[in-house]
Amino acid sequence: MNVEDRLAELDRAHLIHPLTHPKHFERHPPRIVVEGEGVWIRDAQGRRYIDGFSGLWCVAVGHNHPRIVEAVHRQMKKLSYFTSFHGVATPPAIELAARIAGLLNPSYRLTRMWFTCGGTESNETNIKMARLYWALSGKPEKKKILSRRFSYHGMGLATTAATGIFPFHFNLDPLPEGFVQTAAPYCYQCEFERTYPGCGLECVRDVEETIRQEGPETVAAFLAEPVIGSGGVIPPPPDYFPAIRQLCDRYDILLILDEVITGFGRTGAMFGHEHWEGIRPDMLSLAKGLSSGHIPLGAAIMREDIYQAIGDLQDERLPLMHGFTYMNHPVGCAAGLANLQVIEEEGLVRKAEENGRYLLEGLRTLSRHRSVGDVRGMGMLAAIEFVADREKKIPIKPENEAPEMVARLCWEKGLYIRSSTMETVCIAPALIMERPIIDRIVEILDSAITEMERALLP
Repeated sequence: MNVEDRLAELDRAHLIHPLTHPKHFERHPPRIVVEGEGVWIRDAQGRRYIDGFSGLWCVAVGHNHPRIVEAVHRQMKKLSYFTSFHGVATPPAIELAARIAGLLNPSYRLTRMWFTCGGTESNETNIKMARLYWALSGKPEKKKILSRRFSYHGMGLATTAATGIFPFHFNLDPLPEGFVQTAAPYCYQCEFERTYPGCGLECVRDVEETIRQEGPETVAAFLAEPVIGSGGVIPPPPDYFPAIRQLCDRYDILLILDEVITGFGRTGAMFGHEHWEGIRPDMLSLAKGLSSGHIPLGAAIMREDIYQAIGDLQDERLPLMHGFTYMNHPVGCAAGLANLQVIEEEGLVRKAEENGRYLLEGLRTLSRHRSVGDVRGMGMLAAIEFVADREKKIPIKPENEAPEMVARLCWEKGLYIRSSTMETVCIAPALIMERPIIDRIVEILDSAITEMERALLP
């Protein structure tokens, strides 16, 4: 038995794959990736693929970037791990916190942060801190977290409850109480059957109605992705978030922005919320592009005055009762510092904005296919939504698995992308990707969609 066959056998025998049905896994040959460099990955058989999804939205600067690899190696030789509990710190964590604080709008005073191992931990941390802040402020009834349909916020119990993609909830009852979903700014398939801008932002009105129904005195925070990601890459109308910020101010609600996907250049701005004036998040959740996937790393950030209020109001006989073993990990923070240096020195935010427009233009040429209902995106973040009837926007039957078929055909043709909810495939290349490879992505998608239509839409 050769090495590849042995790995495949062990994979089937022992490894559980996230978001993979066991029966589907049994029916399809294992995909074992052994190498990565730049925008390319290589499997155990030696085949090369374009990574059109940055691993899982995260490899912003490309795979195995030498500066990040060297920074990780250097830090591991010096100090591979130490706790940051009980007031202990390491230089990489201190420096990375200061670096990120310096990237954010100073008027927002988002100056206090802890580093996690990923987006779920970041969102769980901010949800807990929002509730703690209100409890210490004499408003313990403010516990509810509002989020949106089609949103994704993580795999913990609280973040699953906050997630608005309801298959994630199936068979997990009872989920934690106090999580309420509201309308998403999903203009292509508006649940109110309205058209922007004549809709008057019905989705924002739904948020306000929900706040009133639940009682503003019970709502702690509104949790939202600047661009909905796993729910189908749904950018909001330009006046959506300014209106949401006004609602949060009016009803004394914290705004937590989940920038796990949209942070660090993905949308063509350093942070997704920078696309709209005056959003002013109260808390920020980061991960993915913070280390470009080289080391698990995220961040949970809060306003200075929230941090000070917690310190002033918390009983000094009790520590701040939150923390993870690997919080503020020195190796992860060293990777984050090197990653940010690469993003800034190579001008990758601007490159993502420019090449993101080019990517979207290329993907829109695929609208000539009768199954392509919508092409949308922002920066190096895009999706194609498939329909059976373009005029009526009727989806292809889910049991036909059109997005899954397109993604599988792309893999066979040398491209990795991801199928997602809302009958979409999502594309999120590394920020370093050049235009000839973007052209190749479009060519492969064109071919895969043609084959899917022949099979499912005769």
